[in-house]
Amino acid sequence: MATFLFDDIIFGPVRSRRLGASLGINLLPVTAKCCNFNCIYCECGWSGESGRKPVLPLRAEIKQRLENKLRQLREEKVPIDRITFAGNGEPTIHPDFSGIIDDTLYLRNQYFPDVKVAVLSNASRLDDPEVFRALVRVDMNILKLDSSRDETVKLLNRPPEGYRVQKVADGMKRFNGRFILQTMFVQGTLEDKVVDNTTGEEIKGWLGIVKVTKPKQVMIYTIERDTPLNTLRKVSPETLDEIAVRVRGLGFDVQVSY
Repeated sequence: MATFLFDDIIFGPVRSRRLGASLGINLLPVTAKCCNFNCIYCECGWSGESGRKPVLPLRAEIKQRLENKLRQLREEKVPIDRITFAGNGEPTIHPDFSGIIDDTLYLRNQYFPDVKVAVLSNASRLDDPEVFRALVRVDMNILKLDSSRDETVKLLNRPPEGYRVQKVADGMKRFNGRFILQTMFVQGTLEDKVVDNTTGEEIKGWLGIVKVTKPKQVMIYTIERDTPLNTLRKVSPETLDEIAVRVRGLGFDVQVSY
């Protein structure tokens, strides 16, 4: 199925289901996806398809482009709700990620002090001290975990060698509630395997992760755009609502995107 890439370092504002009017920052190449995951549902397609070594934008260029855009938006009185690190892969793999966060917070304070800075991350690099330090400082530290089971994560996300759910959960606990847990629920097939992280056992284990990591909010959603694997389907609103009820029953705030 058709997928897409963000074609600039700074993009938008775009309307996000979860974040409102969001000005995006893409720390990855504009010509190819660059990620340490290879999620079967990713709207940006498969990782590493171009076969070329990725060239990442420089910190100074990102800062200048962001300042130019923020100045333009302020002059034109264009409202934004969030400045969001998203784009064509995992933002925390940029070697200057922590410094870029510093620059972004500084510029946000200069131009749009009431706007929140968000990072969408797959939570795979929480053991890097600089990455952890950067994520602590942002307003919305949104961390992905699609299952409590390593085998399901391997099926859905195709993470790097050595990835373990328990290690990620331990990293999340270090934020002491200063993070948002984000989970994509999806159903379908992959070759001869059933793909479904909404089963009773899956939800039971996932709720266990919610309980021990104690996020300030839980975001649950399902696929909205085309995916690289054409045998996947959206989870029904009824199923998402049932999951949300169980999360609220544990005392956690939950946001559902259908």
